[in-house]
Amino acid sequence: MPTLPRQLLNDIFGYTEFRGPQEAIINHVSGGGDALVLMPTGGGKSLCYQIPALARQQAGHGVTIVISPLIALMHDQVGALLEAGVDAAYLNSSLSSEASYALEKRLLNGSITMLYAAPERVTNPRFLAQLDSLYERGLLSLFAIDEAHCVSQWGHDFRPEYRALTVLHERFASVPRVALTATADDLTRDDMIERLQLQDAAQFVSSFDRPNIRYRLVEKKDPTQQLLRFIRNEHEGDAGIVYCQSRKKVEDITQTLCDEGIPALPYHAGLDAGVRQANQDRFLREDGLVMVATIAFGMGIDKPDVRFVAHIDMPKNIEAYYQETGRAGRDGAPANAWMSYGLQDVVNQRRMIDESPAGEDFKNVMRSKLDALLALAENTDCRRGRLLTYFGEELALNAQGKYVCSNCDNCLNPPNLWDGTDAARKLLSTIYRVQQHSGISFGAGHIMDILRGKKTEKVTQFGHESISTFGIGATLNETQLRSVLRQLIANGALSINAAAFNTLQLNAASREVLKGETQVMLRETEVASARGSKAKRSTTSAIKTANASLDAAGERRFAALKAWRAEVAREHNLPAYVIFHDATLIAIAQRDPQQLSDLDGISGMGAKKLTAYGDEVLRAVRS
Repeated sequence: MPTLPRQLLNDIFGYTEFRGPQEAIINHVSGGGDALVLMPTGGGKSLCYQIPALARQQAGHGVTIVISPLIALMHDQVGALLEAGVDAAYLNSSLSSEASYALEKRLLNGSITMLYAAPERVTNPRFLAQLDSLYERGLLSLFAIDEAHCVSQWGHDFRPEYRALTVLHERFASVPRVALTATADDLTRDDMIERLQLQDAAQFVSSFDRPNIRYRLVEKKDPTQQLLRFIRNEHEGDAGIVYCQSRKKVEDITQTLCDEGIPALPYHAGLDAGVRQANQDRFLREDGLVMVATIAFGMGIDKPDVRFVAHIDMPKNIEAYYQETGRAGRDGAPANAWMSYGLQDVVNQRRMIDESPAGEDFKNVMRSKLDALLALAENTDCRRGRLLTYFGEELALNAQGKYVCSNCDNCLNPPNLWDGTDAARKLLSTIYRVQQHSGISFGAGHIMDILRGKKTEKVTQFGHESISTFGIGATLNETQLRSVLRQLIANGALSINAAAFNTLQLNAASREVLKGETQVMLRETEVASARGSKAKRSTTSAIKTANASLDAAGERRFAALKAWRAEVAREHNLPAYVIFHDATLIAIAQRDPQQLSDLDGISGMGAKKLTAYGDEVLRAVRS
């Protein structure tokens, strides 16, 4: 008789309770139903296909094929399954031809529980013929499509190879499919359903909230120094990821961090593939490293103890921001999501959209997604509330009609507001009069020079010192004006024309401001540094509580267990967290077990691991 899912959860993975909608998803898929699963990073998506794979194989349905986009991710997930006693394997280019041939023989025998492969492999004619053979003999159990947002042109990690996965439904109609992702707005979700032909699939949408992550977005002034202060003050010795927009900036930031004594590694597409892989392996296997990377790094990174994700530049949309920040705090312990942003970030992102070869409909969608991210950065309400609303969640509002999370910068230190209507009208009026005077548009720097009364060579060349608004904003400094510009763009009262050298353009909303029909309330920028020490203290105290429940003796046991785990991980060529998560080691250190029976019920201690490591764990504790 097949083992029930809850018993598999306990016996194989060492957990006593499902989280959120896991049990409903697992029961549905185990019973042969199709499913679309949207669950945040760290929410336990993998179990939603791993337990059905086990249950369906026990019921005689055969092999589960897991479609995964990255070799490194396959390696670590298969390693974790083997550690738990599950017969899993991966088929990719890292295997020799002999190893691939031997694995294919096992596949055709239907003896493997789970086989991981990339979409390119799964849709290869030779591999499809092997699946045909399994299908004809009733030995093809389930297709699990991980990182399924890659199928959508609207998704932030679009991979056209995923499009060919429509063949799964067309060729193996009776085999259930489960598509899983951590990030998808309504547009991406609809595209996934259409491309994967999941119109009749049950949809399971979890909350996108990651309450352990603290969101903080700061105005970019000296971003390198701001990043250094953030890491030194709040994350000394912690593992973290720093995202940069360009390869050169990745190299520069990495060098600066190393020069300052912070161990850091670079990762971008311009590096040799072997170097990239070596750096990723080190980041996954060693403690306290900072990975400085472009968006080329991160999909499927399972490292649970990343304590911070920092963006030195603004990403291209909220989905990318959410996915990247979600790599922090997968273990549920407190973590930070920090970002610096400025007007130039907005200009650069708009230019990349406008100069792309994509169609105008696609560009319009990307512009609206960028606008949503800029609104998140510039608005004064709860950051988390903005994120959750973007992904379609209904929020519980307080008596004042607001959502307050108490774990983002705007909630912890509400920004001061000032009436920027006069400054906004002066700025917009200057743009209007310059266009009238010269018949052409200009960029932000030139407009600000005119407004502040600076007779630059360019101002003199075009005769703009004669414009009536010349010098009327002399009391406003450049930082304030840039903030006004950003917030007008964020509120839709000003546009950037990237096709015309990133010049500023008035629009219908601009006219409302100019006519005095709209009040423009803006967030102050100068007070941010004054409140920095308060934010630092509150964040630091939150971040350092992961193992606060341990006394001095417990801390020593925890340290001994971590040292033992590191040795085992090196022997098995696996990240340490694949052996045991920190949370499991903390629970062991708290319990101070003296015999094997004392390890029963420890979360994350499945039957296979208890047999394999129980005696060694006891020796480590006694040491």
